Amino acid sequence: MLVVQYDGTDYAGFQWQPDVPTIQGELQRALETVLQEPTKITAASRTDAGVHALGQVVTFTTEKPIPASNLVRAVNEHLPVAVNVVSAQPVADSFHCRYDAVGKLYSYRILNRRPGSPFIERYAWHISEDLDTEAMRAGSVTLLGRHDFAAFCAAGSSGTNTIRTIHRFDIEQEDSTLRMLVAGDGFLYKMVRLMVGTLVQVGRGRLVADNVRQILAGAEGFAAGPPAPGCGLCLVRVDY
Repeated sequence: MLVVQYDGTDYAGFQWQPDVPTIQGELQRALETVLQEPTKITAASRTDAGVHALGQVVTFTTEKPIPASNLVRAVNEHLPVAVNVVSAQPVADSFHCRYDAVGKLYSYRILNRRPGSPFIERYAWHISEDLDTEAMRAGSVTLLGRHDFAAFCAAGSSGTNTIRTIHRFDIEQEDSTLRMLVAGDGFLYKMVRLMVGTLVQVGRGRLVADNVRQILAGAEGFAAGPPAPGCGLCLVRVDY
């Protein structure tokens, strides 16, 4: 099992795709160079294009008896600066990094001021108009608990069970930066980005806080989103 960090700005997402750069492609290429054998990895979260990670978890199988500490150093030598393995450890054959996860923590960052910033715009959604953060917090409370989040799942999802539990939805503000911390037992396709995008609509005054409840309930005439851009989203950690 590897814990991996990456800047997803210049990648078409985690999952391997032909003819475009992906995080999975970079990791598999580096592992195959080190191990000198075909290698396929599995990830706890298949993050979208532009999404970042501080604590992505991946697994792979190898017969090579290389110590975990040596593996970290060797693999990093063959990775671009945007991707880095921070730790490695052996796990049982029965371990599955996605299905054995009991929770994930994501963060979403918004730069809320008129001028942008060349230092954080790769990692934040720049919104120049003022946001009503108290209204956004009121709307976020509705999302806490166990619900059917089908309204916050983008088309293209392969899953059928849309019931999830959100344990935490904090909206912190420091100067002109908003940081949302969202923890749950699992997330649907683009679920976090759709929740953030909806709350931003509340903050802009285009929705009211109670509309979040109506969207969650699937009320006619109410829809989530649009989804927040991938650049502000980061997978902070996966819990087991």
